[in-house]
Amino acid sequence: MNKFLLFLIGLFCSSLLGPYFFAQAATIASPVKIVETLEVNRYLGVWYEISKFPNWFQKNCSGNTKAEYKLKDDGSVLVMNTCKDRTGGLISAIGEARQVGPANSPKLKVRFAPAWLSFLPFVWGDYWIIDLDDQYQVAAVSDSKREYLWILARTPKLTEKRYRELLNRLETQQFNVEKLELTNQD
Repeated sequence: MNKFLLFLIGLFCSSLLGPYFFAQAATIASPVKIVETLEVNRYLGVWYEISKFPNWFQKNCSGNTKAEYKLKDDGSVLVMNTCKDRTGGLISAIGEARQVGPANSPKLKVRFAPAWLSFLPFVWGDYWIIDLDDQYQVAAVSDSKREYLWILARTPKLTEKRYRELLNRLETQQFNVEKLELTNQD
């Protein structure tokens, strides 16, 4: 086939499909929005996992997943995650979280690696609070790339209405809420 004809076919295809691919790239490129501020003292305490994006580090959890946050003397936050495994045993992970930026920043970094590895940047993961009600009863947590998503609540269950409203807000942030798997809370 002659080069000019290939050029014309390429030009035609790019004029038809170009806007589609540009729109897709623009959609993917929008940054994750975080809540305006976080009062860490109000966030402390127990949070139940309502649902999550499946991930490799929770693959052995079958339910009753919760996190407890406690303030440490140095201003960082002790993170204690627990869940039940398939046999009914308890799995726990203890980590540390620290705020990134000002004292009211909703961006945190969390690590579950040993403290002696905390100087390594790759042991810290994003923990961004992207949705939080005024009463600090329901939250959504993610990261800068939308790879992870957790919906948390102060109670083991949420009403269908409240859960749906949160999912709608997450969809406007371009999260694929179809990926969420509900957490069994006995």
